Amino acid sequence: MGCQGCGMSFDSGPLDRFLSSAIGDDAAMAMDLRAVFADSARELADLMRRSRCDANWHMAALRLKSLAATFGVISLIELAESAMAGVPGDPAVLRDINAAIDAIG
Repeated sequence: MGCQGCGMSFDSGPLDRFLSSAIGDDAAMAMDLRAVFADSARELADLMRRSRCDANWHMAALRLKSLAATFGVISLIELAESAMAGVPGDPAVLRDINAAIDAIG
């Protein structure tokens, strides 16, 4: 799955592998943890959307990158890095981040 226009595909395989190694074959627990991850990422994306200064944008993107790195979700790490390197409030970056989160959760 990927975003329209950006050409990036979203791979939640690392998240799946992490969850599998942490909890085994408990599908219900994996769904719950995946939902918690996606909710946390959505909250950070919302913080980015609502940021009113460069520092808040950068900090929310850095926190999103850290969350994604914890679970090895490379596509979301790259999008967070793109946000930190780009213009705060960039609607295209936010759209791609939200698409990546939707593909995961």
